[in-house]
Amino acid sequence: MHPLLRAQVAQVARRIHAAGWAANHDGNVSVRLGRDRFLITPTATSKAEVTEAMLVVVDGAGALVEGSKKPPGETELHLAAYRARPDVSAVLHAHPPYATAFGVARAPLEPICLPEAVVSLGFVPTAPFALPRTPHATEAVSRCAAEADAMLLPGNGALTLGPDVALAFLRMELVEQLAKILHHARALGGAQPLPPEELRQLLEQNKKAFPRGQRS
Repeated sequence: MHPLLRAQVAQVARRIHAAGWAANHDGNVSVRLGRDRFLITPTATSKAEVTEAMLVVVDGAGALVEGSKKPPGETELHLAAYRARPDVSAVLHAHPPYATAFGVARAPLEPICLPEAVVSLGFVPTAPFALPRTPHATEAVSRCAAEADAMLLPGNGALTLGPDVALAFLRMELVEQLAKILHHARALGGAQPLPPEELRQLLEQNKKAFPRGQRS
């Protein structure tokens, strides 16, 4: 069932581990299968070891529909993003070190300084701190997802959204690269923000390229 999507999710899960974005059982990858059905990586499994057969299907309430393993404890974060964004078909949660460091420091990914990152991501908000697996965490994701395709979760890594799992992965890659550049720029006196008018134009390009909220 859904063999191509299963292969893509399992492959991206392993790529997350290979990139150094997930230690232990960190992170999860999910895709929307259709109305009220979602494919997601299982709990208590290293992303390095995820196979297609391990993936599970849950419904919109997070209940197991298909699979021999259990859904992850943070399934609700993914479901909150899907509910907030009907246009989104993939969600990726990981702990890339530089982006995660910005989150635990409660430091926003600012100043906004890279034109390409603005066009590809728009703004990357930092969600309010919330303990994992709590209603506050779910609410924070829902709020950020309504307006953004990527977000920092203080103490809990980063979350990216996309129309497919490949783009969700690329957005996570760009979030980590942006965090790394901002970190290194501080040793040189700090990154300089983009001029306001240029930033406005870049954000308009982002909106046109990646309209949010409506299924195409």
